[in-house]
Amino acid sequence: MQKNPFLIVILTAALLLAGGCVYQAALSQGNLLDQEVIDQVEVGMTRGQIRFLLGTPMIDDPFHENRWDYIYYLRIGRDKAIFKRWISIYFEGENVSEVITEQELRPDL
Repeated sequence: MQKNPFLIVILTAALLLAGGCVYQAALSQGNLLDQEVIDQVEVGMTRGQIRFLLGTPMIDDPFHENRWDYIYYLRIGRDKAIFKRWISIYFEGENVSEVITEQELRPDL
């Protein structure tokens, strides 16, 4: 039985390509917010102080200039997100008027 080297190369390449399609890296999106940092946010703080503590907001909507949203989620592989957090900060002028920390992201993330 004669072995075709071209066929062996094609089969080896196909197996390597098929094996490479299995892995999916962890996906981390948004602003990573530690609870210690979130606890430091208080009503009356300025926008600059909030930006220093939490970073640039994930959503800075030009139609809602008095609201900043910080969103974070972590997905490992093809599984759903194992860690999710969504925080909204409302401003009155340049100062914080309300902080909402207990919000739910979509369950299918």
